[in-house]
Amino acid sequence: MKILVAGDFCPQYRVAELFERKDFASVLKEVKGVIEQYDYPIVNFECPVRLGGEKPNLDRLSLFCSENGMEAAAYAGFKCLTLANNHFRDWGGGGVVSTLSTCEKLKLDHVGGGADLKKASETLYKEIGGKVLAIINCCEHEFSLATTSRGGSNPLDLVAQFNAIQEAKSQADFTIVIVHGGHEHYQLPSPRMVESYRFFVDAGADAVVNHHQHCVSGYEIYKDRPIFYGIGNFCFDMKTPPTKMWHTGYMVGLEFLGGKVNFEIHPYTQCEEKATISLINKNVLRAELDSLNAVIGNAARLREEADKYYEQSMNDVRKVINPLLNVRYISRLYRKGLIPDIITKRWLMYLCNYTMCESHRDKMDYFFEHNMY
Repeated sequence: MKILVAGDFCPQYRVAELFERKDFASVLKEVKGVIEQYDYPIVNFECPVRLGGEKPNLDRLSLFCSENGMEAAAYAGFKCLTLANNHFRDWGGGGVVSTLSTCEKLKLDHVGGGADLKKASETLYKEIGGKVLAIINCCEHEFSLATTSRGGSNPLDLVAQFNAIQEAKSQADFTIVIVHGGHEHYQLPSPRMVESYRFFVDAGADAVVNHHQHCVSGYEIYKDRPIFYGIGNFCFDMKTPPTKMWHTGYMVGLEFLGGKVNFEIHPYTQCEEKATISLINKNVLRAELDSLNAVIGNAARLREEADKYYEQSMNDVRKVINPLLNVRYISRLYRKGLIPDIITKRWLMYLCNYTMCESHRDKMDYFFEHNMY
């Protein structure tokens, strides 16, 4: 059984223009040959299909594509779309319905997204060559999550995923967990991610693949099972990419042979000077991946690098907890020292208690759930 997993597919700008003319080959022809070598290729569909009439979920960047965007995925050879990502509900419940109906129309399997939490959290079982593969797909908690009464994505929940893996072990020959999470534009997993993804292997997963960061990360072999911590964008055009890393990614080929899991990576560049995906020599990424893998395999170094990243992110956090810093003119006055800081140590302690204590956080979750959607 040979499985392929690819990262974020979001047809935008130049790519969207080509796809609207149904010129799929200009973008996908080169990688199509690799994709078709696999029994069951999977890609993360990073935006909902918008058929018309849908309304944006929130006052934020709302990604979408037309039906042609999903048809392009089918043209490339993908047979399954993962829908657990932070943009699946960008166009609200209407976008969820449009995406699911387009999957059905194009006869594409999907996992990780559904009309409610029960549907979104269902494991996809697929028989391939006389063996059964179980695919579990989830994403970190952002704006896209399904509930008992609302369509969306399957949330990352270690208890829920543990139970899903345990069930899959009794019904499938192999189990893969695909997660959408991590820090954007940061090439290493957090220590929490490493602990969680190793836990999935401990629970019985045969492979774990992560995407979301818009850059490549490294991988490790844990208890003879591969864990990939970030595979980059598959096809995601931007007018002004935030980093050079945006353009590089790799697809993960997994081959399940008895009790062994072999893997191969297929690196490429995407949407640079031209709106296309171009395969690159596998050795191009070798030194970079070896360096990242060395850090991942050393808990102390990984923690040190994470702390450096979090220290650099302090201003971003401060903007979240201090509403005045989100008002342009007031922010300028604050930076010049003309108005005082309203965030006192006492207030920070109060906020810390509400975010760190699970019972208090339950109340906060309820508040946001009933005041934001």
